[in-house]
Amino acid sequence: MSSRRERAMVEPAEFRSYYGRPILKEPAWKQPDVPLYLFLGGTAGASASMAALAGLTGRPELARVGKLVASAGSLASVVALVHDLGKPSRFLHMLRVLKPTSPLSVGSWILTPFSGLAAVAAGSEITGILPKVGTLAGNVAGLLGPAMCTYTAVLLADTATPSWHEGRRGLPILFAGSALTSGAGAALLLIPCAETGPVVRAGLTGATAELLATRHLESKLGIVSEPYRTGRAGVLLKAARAFTVAGAALSLGARRHRAAGVLAGAAYLGAGLCTRFGVYGAGVESAKDPKYVVVPQRERLARRS
Repeated sequence: MSSRRERAMVEPAEFRSYYGRPILKEPAWKQPDVPLYLFLGGTAGASASMAALAGLTGRPELARVGKLVASAGSLASVVALVHDLGKPSRFLHMLRVLKPTSPLSVGSWILTPFSGLAAVAAGSEITGILPKVGTLAGNVAGLLGPAMCTYTAVLLADTATPSWHEGRRGLPILFAGSALTSGAGAALLLIPCAETGPVVRAGLTGATAELLATRHLESKLGIVSEPYRTGRAGVLLKAARAFTVAGAALSLGARRHRAAGVLAGAAYLGAGLCTRFGVYGAGVESAKDPKYVVVPQRERLARRS
């Protein structure tokens, strides 16, 4: 027998679909509406949880800022979602039933009460009216905060879009970490140096989770990791990583220098925006190219056989 390898008689196959059309339809959600909806909702959720904890530990300015950011962020998130849907009645129709097997239905029922509770807490904080009701509303919103941070990741992963679906284990961690750094960023912009201690720790925790989850998405998903590393999405996620590292480093000086806290806050918020737009863009690109559908399917069939 010859020890030489046989030469391929045909060129490597290209992944094509009928008439040059993609196998999957691109996500129908609009840009920038949906990436902003993802960013604002996560920031609001983290801020509400920080506000509730700050109220319990005697940090009044952090509690006040957290309540205001949670209310503003959640209401802006609703506006972005309604604008994407086209008319308010479509959002109201989503609330007619609660379907536990649908992330979209569950998400709507998380977003709606959270927004109302956050608005009540912020209104009470600003006006001084019914402070006990405001505190209760803020605490319940804080309990819903983690769900606000992560349900949108489940919503994306539940689709057939390859880079989102294959990243279903990493996306919730990425969105949770990014929401935590974004909430910390908003707080660092607005609170005095004396109350930045827990915010700095929260930001460092979120930054660690965000960087690890981004690494997982960019390298551990096989071929569907490519959209996270290349093109516009790759540029945005690289920028997010740089902003996150910068924010974490600058936040270490926030307790002594107000300027360091402001710069850290801006960097964290920039990272959150770049992360949401980058993840969304990666999903869109993975839906366009048939290879991101076909190759994972063949790999799953090979593993089963």
